[in-house]
Parts: sequence; C-alpha cells; structure tokens
Amino acid sequence: MDLSRSIRIVLVAILVLAIAACTPDKGSWERNFNYGGALGTSYSITYLAPEELNYQEEIDSVFQVVNQSMSTYWPDSDISRINRGDSTVLVDAMFQEVFTLSKEVYEKTQGYFDPTVGVLVNAWGFGPGSAMALDSTKVDSLLQYVGFEKVNLTADGRVTKLNPAISFDFNAIAKGYTIDRLAYMLDEKGIDHYLVEVGGEIVAKGQNMIKNKAWVLGIDDPQIEQGRRLKVALELRDGALASSGNYRKFRIDSITGEKFVHTIDPISGFTKNSRVLSASVIAPSCAEADAFATAFMAMELEDSKALLKEEKQLEAYLVYLDQDQQVREFVTEGFQKRIIKN
Repeated sequence: MDLSRSIRIVLVAILVLAIAACTPDKGSWERNFNYGGALGTSYSITYLAPEELNYQEEIDSVFQVVNQSMSTYWPDSDISRINRGDSTVLVDAMFQEVFTLSKEVYEKTQGYFDPTVGVLVNAWGFGPGSAMALDSTKVDSLLQYVGFEKVNLTADGRVTKLNPAISFDFNAIAKGYTIDRLAYMLDEKGIDHYLVEVGGEIVAKGQNMIKNKAWVLGIDDPQIEQGRRLKVALELRDGALASSGNYRKFRIDSITGEKFVHTIDPISGFTKNSRVLSASVIAPSCAEADAFATAFMAMELEDSKALLKEEKQLEAYLVYLDQDQQVREFVTEGFQKRIIKN
C-alpha cells in the first residue's frame, strides 16, 4: 500500500507512545496498540479503553478502501482510472470529500495547493510515472494540464476535466484524510482517548489517561539531514498535526548532480527551494493540516503568515531562513501555547 511514495516529507515524531501495560498508575485503562506498514510508510495507533481490544481488521479495511479510491500507485484505483481518461468512474464519498476540501484549500492558498499537479509530479520524478528532462519550454507546455479550476465534480459523482491529460495527485492530502478515517472508525467504536499516527502525521483525541496528561509529540529539527533531533515538543488534545519539509525528500540528477527538492510550485511548474525549511500545522482535521503544510512549503513566507491570520482554525510553526541565512521561527499564538517549555 503505497499512497505515500508522495511528494511530501514527514517531520513529526511521537515522543510518548510506548507505555507499558503494567504501568502501576494506569487504573482501569487498557492500552491497545496496533502498528505496521501501510501507504508506503509505517503506522502506530494507540487507543485506551476499559478492556483489551484489537481493531486490526478494521484498520486494514480503512487502508484498503482509501487506496482503492485515491492511490496513484494502484493501476485499478479510481484516481488512476480517472487519470487515464476513464470518464465512466463514479467516485465514492471519500473521493468526493477530498476533492471538495482540495478545492477549498486551493482557493484559500491562491493555487499553491493544487492536486492537479500530477503531471508535474511525474515529470519531476516524484510519482509513479517516468521522469522527464525538463526546461522552461517543457514546463510551460505541461502547465496547461495544471489548475484545479479546470476540473469539476458532478452531482452524480463523475469527475470532468477540460483536458483528458490532466492528472490528479492527492498524495499531499490523502494520508491526512486516511488518518481522519481511522479516527472516525475509533469514534464509531466509542473510543474517547486515542493517538493515530501514519508516517508522522497525527490525530489525537482525549488524553493519555494512563499518565493522566495530554498526548506529547515532537517535531524534528529540519536542519538535521541524517538521523533526527527534536526541535520542539508539544501537547495535543483533540486535534490533528501534520508537517512538511524539503530537507530529506529530494532527487539527485544522475548526470548533473543537481538537487531537486520535492516541493513543486504549481504556479511556476518548477521544484522550489524556498526559505521555509519546514511547516507544521495544527488543524481540526489531519487532511486540512496535511494540505496547508504542503502549501506553506510552496508559498512565500509573508503570504503564509497572512493566510494564518485569516484562518483562525489553523495554528502553525514555520522554520525558515532569513536573508542572512540564519534559522528563524514563526509560531502562531495557539501553537506556542502547546509547546512544552524546557
């Protein structure tokens, strides 16, 4: 299951997950834990309940149905068929939800979050397609296939495209959406305290009742290219956290040795080395956090700050380089309140 051979990099590391079942102060709470591999990455799901539970079958089912709907690496998935020009596909409710949210984020970010960037993702060598030798002329020719205003979702669940060559890539939102679906599954089971993590993106609900404290998470230092070192630790209750960055996900041209970062600017069509090293976003849903974190890597820093001022439901922690190449931080007030002081 490989949705997340995506164009994104995961920065979030969970600090507190391994709580022994025999912890003396756990009271009547049982720690239930499932982990494994999915979407091309790893996942770990902790859920607390009065009794021992195992929702592995339900977890596997969520990954299965999301992949079938939105994996660009599954040839028979709905999105792959649509990308090949199959206009007979009737997409499911999940696809419709992701499409609708993508359109909202596309508009709010002035086009910097754009899932129709698929043709560029493939051309730059970050997708399932073959990489191409690109110059400004070739990129300009590909841009005619990019733009979320060129696609539409009909009332009966069909996707229409102005040009059949337009290619969707939901990888910058689908992993977050999958986490939301896993959280919804736990909600339906009556679980009030859980931590769902896939590839470092997280949804937290309630708190760690065994420790009687909020779930504690960590954000990696984007300047560490090998291994990892925490930049900050924070508490999270009833929210979602996703991060994006350039420092580990890149491709080296075998001939020129040139480094191409994974963030693709859908406006220019080129990969982008921006001043922003990493973007971590807290939002009501992980799909939103996922999408906005991706957009902030492509947007100019001042534009991101302006958007955050308008979007009150978002909190963010941005690490960037100033004009003197010194590392700086921009932290919204709500995010700052969650950071654990040393």
